[in-house]
Amino acid sequence: MHVAIAGNIGAGKTTLTNLLAKHFNWEAQLEDVVDNPYLDDFYNQMERWSFNLQVYFLNSRFRQVSQIRESGKDIIQDRTIYEDAHIFAPNLHAMGLMTNRDFENYKSLFELMEGFVAGPDLLIYLRSSIPNLVSQIHKRGRDYENSISIDYLSRLNERYEAWIHGYNKGNLLVIDVDNMDFVANPEDLGFIINKIDAEINGLF
Repeated sequence: MHVAIAGNIGAGKTTLTNLLAKHFNWEAQLEDVVDNPYLDDFYNQMERWSFNLQVYFLNSRFRQVSQIRESGKDIIQDRTIYEDAHIFAPNLHAMGLMTNRDFENYKSLFELMEGFVAGPDLLIYLRSSIPNLVSQIHKRGRDYENSISIDYLSRLNERYEAWIHGYNKGNLLVIDVDNMDFVANPEDLGFIINKIDAEINGLF
């Protein structure tokens, strides 16, 4: 069983991944933020480091997905390989923060990798408004995220919505998280768990 959580920066992916892993007794595969050698540089100088960062994430997630399939375990993954390729890299390119040459190189690499990976059995998309994302980002207080602009988040949100609208890799569950607090409010977490149970029961 491979479940993945998708969503913009600050949507609550990592928190929900950990809560669901605990509830369902799944193994959590988290995004490599702590050990990522490019994140600080990227947020300080996006144009210079965008390609390096995206290739690092692509490599990291390709390895993750390969291990998930080989392990035979029930795993919940924080963010998918598709989000980098369909949202983050094209957004950097559109904003002039990744050159045409680098973007074409990146796309070619992703298309090669995509032939070797399968989509998750269930994708959970956390839909959030910009004010909610901004509030969550400030709340967690990561230094390198202080420079993220509202324009950048808005562009990402638009791309997320377009991607989800055409998503065809497997089962999809969309959850609006604006008025949810699945940490402090057990009912909110219970609501999500019930939705997931219904999806999983439909899979088997």
